[in-house]
Amino acid sequence: MSVVALPPVQTARSGGVFTLTLVRAPVNALDNAMVDAMEAAVEAACADPDVSVLHLRSACRVFCAGADLALMRQSIATPDGLEGMLDLVARMQRLASQLESVPLVTLAELGGAALGGGFEMALACDLRIAAHEARLGLPEAGLGLLAAAGGTQRLTRLVGPGLAKRLILGAETVDGATAERLGLVQWSLPRAELADAARALAERIAGLPRQATSAAKQCIAAAQDCARDGFAEEIAHTRQLYQHPDTRQRVTDFLARSR
Repeated sequence: MSVVALPPVQTARSGGVFTLTLVRAPVNALDNAMVDAMEAAVEAACADPDVSVLHLRSACRVFCAGADLALMRQSIATPDGLEGMLDLVARMQRLASQLESVPLVTLAELGGAALGGGFEMALACDLRIAAHEARLGLPEAGLGLLAAAGGTQRLTRLVGPGLAKRLILGAETVDGATAERLGLVQWSLPRAELADAARALAERIAGLPRQATSAAKQCIAAAQDCARDGFAEEIAHTRQLYQHPDTRQRVTDFLARSR
């Protein structure tokens, strides 16, 4: 009997929201096929001019538990296995950078465990909403490894070196409620309420003009890059936005209502 390989992701668009759902049971382990599928889905979302929000979620109880265990076993068995694992980690870095830089608002819905590479993908998103019951963290140190798909960099930028050291050096995982308190996610609520809340959040943001949210996202990024002049970028983007037909119509309508 032949075995048919199922795609590791599913995609759907509703209004301005492009939903990318991870479906590689049981834990959405990251391998080359998963990275390929995610990269293609992100590119498809960016290519659609009607999309302004990329909503990343999981159909499994786990959001993503990180790198595939079979690849990890190979990585310690042979020199070729090690090079293959390093190549996957480099590809995960590029995927995270792709998520971070797209001209869309990216939202990670964390209904279950988001660990290692899975949490690194979530950290690359603009917004994170988690279930109270979810477990989040970068526990690689417990295996003698480190979070090399951008985790050490993004977590440090997000919460500062003190808290990043606590979580990374201590291989600590936290629940969703604690993650919100520590600033790892922006929202946390009971798992039973998560899907509806994430969908409503994505739809609300998708109702905003893509050109405005994209420009704001770039200016926020400039604030974290000493090589960029964020104030100058604010002026440059404002010039472009005032010339955009949609912005001009929205401002005209607003002024008319304000009379």
